[in-house]
Amino acid sequence: MTESNASVPRHHKPKLYAPMDFANHPGGADPARVSEAAHLAAQALVHHGRQSDDPEVTRRLVELADQQGLEAIAEIWATSPARSLPGALWRLYALRAAVQQNPERVASYYAAGKEAAQVSKVVAGVAEPLGADEVRAMADTILSGAFEGDFDVALERFAAFCRVVALGETHHADSTETANSERATELTRNARQLVLTAEDLEHSAEAWRRGELD
Repeated sequence: MTESNASVPRHHKPKLYAPMDFANHPGGADPARVSEAAHLAAQALVHHGRQSDDPEVTRRLVELADQQGLEAIAEIWATSPARSLPGALWRLYALRAAVQQNPERVASYYAAGKEAAQVSKVVAGVAEPLGADEVRAMADTILSGAFEGDFDVALERFAAFCRVVALGETHHADSTETANSERATELTRNARQLVLTAEDLEHSAEAWRRGELD
């Protein structure tokens, strides 16, 4: 969601539309061991912290994750299948990073998409989509291991957010086409990638309900 002349984020600062940028790391550890570590870390975060509803505990867990290696863990998740628990968490991490990097632009696309969604019913039958601030807050809670809600519903709400933002980008692409066709093409491509991310998150939500998301 950054402008084309913006600085490219560092390797461990993922962009919203490239959740698979980290899919291939040459060399490094045994892929089987990396996969095992990714799944164990994902399971620990999703199931940890449910005993406490203390906001201070949540805050400390968020800070600890940020300071002590959430980015490193996220890089491991990035090698996981899209429709798996670590793959789902990677997408939440990437969405969170995108909102943090450019909150105003994300909010602009979301607002445009939300207006269009009222007509298209693109999120009909899905939980109310998260807003940009909610994406960051809920992702913080999940990635800190402090989430106590229904994980499948959370995934569906993140997916709905992706679909709404994708609609907003499509709207902006249409209005930009004449003045800047290259930018319009970029926005359209980004929107398509967001829809794919939404589909992956929705599939993961269904798998979670069946007890098959690992």
